[in-house]
Amino acid sequence: MPRKADEYAIHLFLSSGHREEIRFTSIQDFQKWYSNELVPKSESSDFINIPIKNIQGEYMVIRPSCVMAIRVEPIFFGSVERAE
Repeated sequence: MPRKADEYAIHLFLSSGHREEIRFTSIQDFQKWYSNELVPKSESSDFINIPIKNIQGEYMVIRPSCVMAIRVEPIFFGSVERAE
C-alpha cells in the first residue's frame, strides 16, 4: 500500500530565475488552488495571492505569467534519512 504524504512542497520556478517554495497539506488543496487560481490567469500580469498556511502573518503574490515551471514534492515526516 502506498504511503500518504504528510504535506506537499510546491516549488515555483519564476522567469526571473528565482525559486519559491510553498506548502500544502494535501495534493487536493494544491490542485484546487492550481486549477481555480493559477490556470485561469496563466497569461495575466496581474498579481494573484499565494496561500502560505504555515507562516503566520505573511503572504506572497506573484504574476501568473512569470511561473515557468512547478515541481511537486511529497514530504513524509516519518521518513528516515540515511547518509550514504
